[in-house]
Amino acid sequence: MKRVVVTGMSAITPIGQDWATVEKNMQALQSGVQYMPEWEVFEGLNTKLAAPVSDFERPAHYNRKMIRSMGRGAMMGTRVTELALAQAGLLDDESIKDGSMGVSFGSSSGNPEATMDFANMLLTQSTGSLNANSYIKMMAHTVPVNLAVFFQLKGRVITTSSACTSGSQGIGYAYEAIKHGYQTSMVAGGAEEMSAAQAAVFDTLYATSTKNSTPQLTPSPFDKGRDGLVIGEGAGCLVLEELEHATARGANILAEIVGFGTNCDGAHVTQPSSDRMRVAIELALADGLVAPEAVGYVSAHGTATDRGDVAESQACFEVFGNQTPISSMKSYMGHSLGACGGIEAWASIAMMNHGWFHPTINLQEPDPECGALDYIQGAGRTLDCEYVMSNNFAFGGINTSLIFKRWSA
Repeated sequence: MKRVVVTGMSAITPIGQDWATVEKNMQALQSGVQYMPEWEVFEGLNTKLAAPVSDFERPAHYNRKMIRSMGRGAMMGTRVTELALAQAGLLDDESIKDGSMGVSFGSSSGNPEATMDFANMLLTQSTGSLNANSYIKMMAHTVPVNLAVFFQLKGRVITTSSACTSGSQGIGYAYEAIKHGYQTSMVAGGAEEMSAAQAAVFDTLYATSTKNSTPQLTPSPFDKGRDGLVIGEGAGCLVLEELEHATARGANILAEIVGFGTNCDGAHVTQPSSDRMRVAIELALADGLVAPEAVGYVSAHGTATDRGDVAESQACFEVFGNQTPISSMKSYMGHSLGACGGIEAWASIAMMNHGWFHPTINLQEPDPECGALDYIQGAGRTLDCEYVMSNNFAFGGINTSLIFKRWSA
């Protein structure tokens, strides 16, 4: 089996578009959640909270022809991939266009505006709102296909449209493609653009936070007083390479990915199974030949939903007990759905390499129904970790777990 390393990475988030900014905001306990006055027009929508990426604009060197088939999510996915390839030293390398590099990227859905255009056609019985790129923007694989075309990548295209595990499955399947020798390198991750429709999905399940007057106090994962999730947006990308290929070209290695586990509850689409979450975590540990006590930190899915937090924390407790520090990045930037797996993997690697790990903000009193874990609260924590784990769990009972190892030559 081939060893797989990370040689480039990037993210766009509601609290920053580079690690220095994101880390600074997390250390200041600064949330990206805000009240959305434009959502007041939606009758019956209880939540008015979201975590938008307010400072992302189309890069100046992206001309109209380059982006005509992209929605906002695909454009964010393209930008983080561009930055990750640049860090890896591969952006201008013609060898990535020979089929040796593939794409494994996900989002929970395509561009909402394009979807609305097709819905409008059915309502008005007119195609006046459609154009040649409407479907390309709307389709579930809009992000990976746009990436492949933009960077002229001719390897495998793996589309992971699996709601909240889209990004982590993208990384996991990319890892497996390299590990088994099918590709030399992959760009992997997830992207998602925000819309009120996504908030409505969870609102109908009474799973959104309605602390509309106090956006800085929500979401509050694992807290006794949590009242639901907040929708966010963003993108995260990792460049994965086969180790020998990376070392032969003198690449700067950021981490090694050593474990991936994924499975399905096979029981209920919205009621998670703690037992199957535990199995996914154990699959990742077994894949990486990593003992539970060797994992120095767990990046939780931590959405601040009622049953989700309980199931996840109990699964983690069964595997790790109360010895492994854990926190949820969604407390800062909401739930970016298809992007969260990519963003949280990026952050987990960065924290492992820098030694400081963010707390879960708004976590004042852990819910007694949740597992008795070592929740990082307050000002964060300095840790020396050889291994970190990043977990995500999605509608449909889809569970993922990734393990990264600190690189040492």
